[in-house]
Amino acid sequence: MKEKNLSFKVYGIIPDDTVLVKMLKKRSGKKIYDTSYTHFETEGIDYEYLSIKRNIFNVFKERLQREKTFLKYNELIFNQIYNNVKRENFQLIHAHGMYEPPAGLIAKHFSEKLKIPYIITCHGSDVNYKMPLTPQLYIDTFEQAAKVLFVSNAILNKAKSYGYSGKNAVIIPNGVNIDLFKMLDKEKIKQELHFIRKVVGFVGNLLPVKRADKLPEIFEEINQNFETDFLIIGEGRLKNKIEKNCRKKNLNITFTGKLPHEKISYYLNAMDVLILPSRNEGFPCVVLEAQACGVPVVGSNNGGIPEAIGEGGIVVNEGENFEKRFAEGVIKILKNPIDKNFLRNRATEYSWNNITKMEFDIYQNFF
Repeated sequence: MKEKNLSFKVYGIIPDDTVLVKMLKKRSGKKIYDTSYTHFETEGIDYEYLSIKRNIFNVFKERLQREKTFLKYNELIFNQIYNNVKRENFQLIHAHGMYEPPAGLIAKHFSEKLKIPYIITCHGSDVNYKMPLTPQLYIDTFEQAAKVLFVSNAILNKAKSYGYSGKNAVIIPNGVNIDLFKMLDKEKIKQELHFIRKVVGFVGNLLPVKRADKLPEIFEEINQNFETDFLIIGEGRLKNKIEKNCRKKNLNITFTGKLPHEKISYYLNAMDVLILPSRNEGFPCVVLEAQACGVPVVGSNNGGIPEAIGEGGIVVNEGENFEKRFAEGVIKILKNPIDKNFLRNRATEYSWNNITKMEFDIYQNFF
């Protein structure tokens, strides 16, 4: 975007939680933010973090008085940066996410005061989990936006199911870094990691929403019909239970824990199939990352997973005997692999260059 002579200022809104709130978040597997970093610059773009102090009473208020609490947060953020933003003479606001607090709601407030348009991008869980709690607040914020960008048709349709008209909606999916995620020497990597069989892998948080609780069952179904090595990349509160169940089932499995993003490509290249049996997703980047490495994907039909997989894998419908049918899909690909060059070419269509161009085309309508 800098190459297009656009100036940016990025504000990130993060909670500054008390020790008790952090303890509760840790137990439930929720992200804990580091509030010690307030400002940084990269590639000529200035980033500044804005924090909202939250104690246990604030957390309860977010559940019991959501709209009132978010409007209060909205006012706190507005007062922190309004004078600075006004001096910058911005022409457009782009808010990412409608979480807690909803960034789009804050953008709407600035838009009204500064008389400039705002755009919102919805990534998935904001619509799937947060919108039904205060639907009218979300609808009003969406309807008054210049554009609302959704990462998948599934998320757009979910928003419509709560009453949003969709008149200003645009689909712009997530992208993939095709320079970082690329095909490497699979057999060499397997040897380095001591894999001697076909490898089925999972990348993600070990939480119920990812259906991580069913990984041992899916792996067992696969292994009974096709002896396989398994690889799990990620952390989460279900990890100990998964490890215990996998040991009971005598599965050949490797846990890496959470890895830096730049190292995931190496491990993806060891896989013959990536699985994503999630109970909900927006538009999972890991699908494109796997395909960019020449790895096919088997996923559930929830959220934006089918759109992300396309013809680069198999989609398994929810329903009876899901785990067994899911395993059958994995075995089908293990026996009949999809051409890795086809997968790579499909992923390159979602390069960040292509995705940011789609966003830039939206921006141009307002300059």
